[in-house]
Amino acid sequence: MKQFFKSFSFITILLLGTFITTQAQIINPVSWSATLSNDAPKEGEEVVITFKAKIKDGWYLYSNDFDHELGPIVTSTEFKPNATFQVADTLLPINSSEKYDEIWEGNIRYFKKEGTFKQTVKILDPNFKIEVTMNGQSCSDETGSCIPLQKDFTLEPKVDTSDESLLGFIISAFLFGLTAIFTPCVFPMIPLTVSFFTNQSGGKSKAFLYGFSIIAIYGFFGAVLAPLTGDPSVANAISTHWLPNTLFFIIFIVFALSFFGMFEITLPSSLVNKMDKQSDKGGLGAVFFMAFTLVLVSFSCTGPIVGTILIESVGGAFLKPIFGMIAFASAFALPFTLFALFPGLMKGLPKSGGWLNSVKVVLGFVELALAFKFLSTIDLVYNWRLLDKDIMVAIWIAISAMLGLYLLGKIRLPHDSPTDTISPPRMILATIVFTFVIYLIPGLFGAPLKLLSGILPPQTHHTFDLRGIIREEIEFAELSGGNKKETLIHPIKYEELFELPHGLKGYFDYDQALAASKKFGKPIFLDFTGHGCANCRKMEDNVWSDPRVLSRLKKDYIILALYVDDPTKLPEDEWITSTFDKNVKKTIGAKNFDFQITKFKSNAQPFYCLLNGEGDLLVNPKAYDLNVQNFVDYLDSGVAAFKK
Repeated sequence: MKQFFKSFSFITILLLGTFITTQAQIINPVSWSATLSNDAPKEGEEVVITFKAKIKDGWYLYSNDFDHELGPIVTSTEFKPNATFQVADTLLPINSSEKYDEIWEGNIRYFKKEGTFKQTVKILDPNFKIEVTMNGQSCSDETGSCIPLQKDFTLEPKVDTSDESLLGFIISAFLFGLTAIFTPCVFPMIPLTVSFFTNQSGGKSKAFLYGFSIIAIYGFFGAVLAPLTGDPSVANAISTHWLPNTLFFIIFIVFALSFFGMFEITLPSSLVNKMDKQSDKGGLGAVFFMAFTLVLVSFSCTGPIVGTILIESVGGAFLKPIFGMIAFASAFALPFTLFALFPGLMKGLPKSGGWLNSVKVVLGFVELALAFKFLSTIDLVYNWRLLDKDIMVAIWIAISAMLGLYLLGKIRLPHDSPTDTISPPRMILATIVFTFVIYLIPGLFGAPLKLLSGILPPQTHHTFDLRGIIREEIEFAELSGGNKKETLIHPIKYEELFELPHGLKGYFDYDQALAASKKFGKPIFLDFTGHGCANCRKMEDNVWSDPRVLSRLKKDYIILALYVDDPTKLPEDEWITSTFDKNVKKTIGAKNFDFQITKFKSNAQPFYCLLNGEGDLLVNPKAYDLNVQNFVDYLDSGVAAFKK
């Protein structure tokens, strides 16, 4: 009789649950979420899926760590078979409660308010797709009714936030390609090349091949450089070491002088002539060699631009130089293909003249300004303090003012045509340049200049920071008046080498930050950063500076900044042998970079982690994201997890 009642009750519960669910879905007692311990795992790596359930008051959720034969529907996962992953462990409930259930006549385990389950899967393909269904049952303490649950999830690798900077880089490369068209070496070639295709049979199809060949040639150059960015340690070294940065500085100065008309950068005439002879043979192969000839002939104008793109791609994603070259070439090849298809459009083209040389000179000023960026990187990495932010701003003010005077005709360079009047485009451009000069001037006295975040040195490297002086005076007054308690363990290791932005106080050593977290009962805000990290500076200037973020960092967290590119040599007893590449790490930067790769499986900066005093992650790490509210929510989630 008792067994009959048990079976009858079970059927009744299921029918009631089905009825409640189908009637306009009045009750939804459980809301689910699923997250991965690593959003971008490598092949062969195990990751943990955390399923979290928020349960409405008066309801409870059955766990799965009790006798399944009792009768209730236990919480379980059902994975859709997929070759990109495999389930490595059973579903594990975290801290479920136990009680005796009279209906089921046995002890069951359950969750109230919140429930957590974890399951480990092994990634077989970095481009994985995990489709999983959560099944279970929730019952009400008040009504005794139960509802069967089902929730579907799709988990895929997170797109690296560096893709945002990659997109910006591609757009910049495309704009550089458009600019290259309006140079003396390229612009006059457009009507000559277009007339060749329009005066023969099959000209339009050959024009397409011509444009594609240009893209393929530049794409090949990018592919040659791409391997340099594949190894994170190599990319990091190239972007921060003094030797490549000095070389890049010299190259950019040479580019600038070439654009100013001091000399021309040309390739050997024998190479150009050889390609030109190949193009005379006819056929589709000749079209390719025509494209190659154009690339070689225009090198004196396009070479510095292409060099700028390739140098800027060093230290980025593996595909960055390839995408950059393809974007540049797509814009560069556009007029040759477009005008071959629609020759009538050429009537609207301006005539060649002295304005083409002016384009080169303007590019020369841009190259000159960018050159000092590489010297600044060396200065930051080696902490020389010779090119602080105010010095860099002064240099850029001088260069921009000279450019403005050039556009107004007050300065003339070799190959410039005499100008009695200033054209409207030059006047508009000069106005923009002088507006930029005015924008830069407050930067001499500590203004943040957010538009140039990541290009100029950080605010901590400023000789006369008026805002910083005022902030320090206020903090000193608060400490003197007993209104503020400093939560720091002194002496701070590496304090003489590093400094946090916006007057924040914190640590630069992992073990010291863990000790501070335990002592003061606060979570750790870990910032993997770098002296040469442009996106780190953008985050600090545009997100950290927001009062909502700044107050949370000051009050709620122990701040830990680990520089991954610092060349300071460690004492021999602090050297480590990497488990990642088996090399000995002898500097602060190398040790921190290896720590980021091995513990958090990431090699990009900025990279933020919220930890407890044992070094465990409280929530998933966060990368580059200029949305302030997202960052506020991230910090709040870390505090909430730490309190639990």
